Amino acid sequence: MPTVNYAEAEPRRSAVALGSNIGDSQTILEAAIKTLAQTPGILLEAQSRWYQTKAVGPPQPDYLNGCVTLQVEMLPQQLLEILLGIEQQFGRVRQERWGPRTLDLDLLLFDDFIVDTPNLQIPHPRMRDRAFVLVPLAEIAPDWIEPVSGCVIKELLKEVDCSDVYLSMGN
Repeated sequence: MPTVNYAEAEPRRSAVALGSNIGDSQTILEAAIKTLAQTPGILLEAQSRWYQTKAVGPPQPDYLNGCVTLQVEMLPQQLLEILLGIEQQFGRVRQERWGPRTLDLDLLLFDDFIVDTPNLQIPHPRMRDRAFVLVPLAEIAPDWIEPVSGCVIKELLKEVDCSDVYLSMGN
């Protein structure tokens, strides 16, 4: 884990999408959230319910997806490194683009920051097109303004097809 200099980073609100379609997805996702919440410099603010969604990409099982909002005392790059470390801890192997995975953690939003670097883009570049991200995010942060479009999450949700996103029976 990276060393975090808390003096440099004032508390910021961030949003993270979670997904899994290999193994006991709900258990994996709940454990990932617990790991996040126990990480120094991270406070769990809100958690959505779980949604079952059709996979994007090659043929594979449906996903279980959700979102959390966090208060973090670190910079976006440091949070990304923590998310990647948690993915690895839960057996994430990056082999095939959009392939099946035990755990996927995507940094969606970080306050009103706009970041565009080779390994980090905030807001997440495809979040506005993905119902499986916007449905759970709108549940816990409907009025958060996506800084590129200037639209609130609940308005972005109206622009996507939500027909393949279902509330999971495990909620």
